[in-house]
Amino acid sequence: MIEIINLSKDKPYKIFKNFYDSALIENQKSIEAISIASFNPRKNEVESRFVNLKYIINNEWTFFSNYESPKAMDFSSHSQISALLYWKRLNLQIRLKSKIYKSSKSFSDNHFKNRSIEKNALAISSFQSKETPSYVDVEDSYHKTLKKINIQTARPEYWGGFSFIPYYFEFWQGHENRLNKRHVFEQQDDKWIERILQP
Repeated sequence: MIEIINLSKDKPYKIFKNFYDSALIENQKSIEAISIASFNPRKNEVESRFVNLKYIINNEWTFFSNYESPKAMDFSSHSQISALLYWKRLNLQIRLKSKIYKSSKSFSDNHFKNRSIEKNALAISSFQSKETPSYVDVEDSYHKTLKKINIQTARPEYWGGFSFIPYYFEFWQGHENRLNKRHVFEQQDDKWIERILQP
């Protein structure tokens, strides 16, 4: 699930919340899974991956990751991202565009403090996306770290939150015969411009 706090009263957020509540009622699995696409200027490539969206606070969306991972390197060199949620139970895609930035240290510290020791052990032990001799090495490093840490263990500097505030929403609703509805909101000069797109 996504923790939603003091959600913005702007229209695209109201629509998002209505869909989110409907997806919960329909028992949508992995409702927090969001695909984040980034650009790697060194390779001149676009990459995407799923992460777990943890919070939407007012208009700020946040997930957590390793700050030394490939996606973090992409974000630091090219802050433009696109994001995508797909809720099969509603046949709904939600497309987002935004700039991304690191969450505050205090926010990341607080989230880390409230996570399970098991999850924090992996955050500490994993050199995310780095090559490893075998999966056994991954497991060994995890279990060694798990034995050493406790609830007082501090968040490592190389792990924390990434936040973004969308300036573009598209709510894509699939219908029979591909008569799909595409409802777009784009922020311009602090106002949301609303449009309907052809399928």
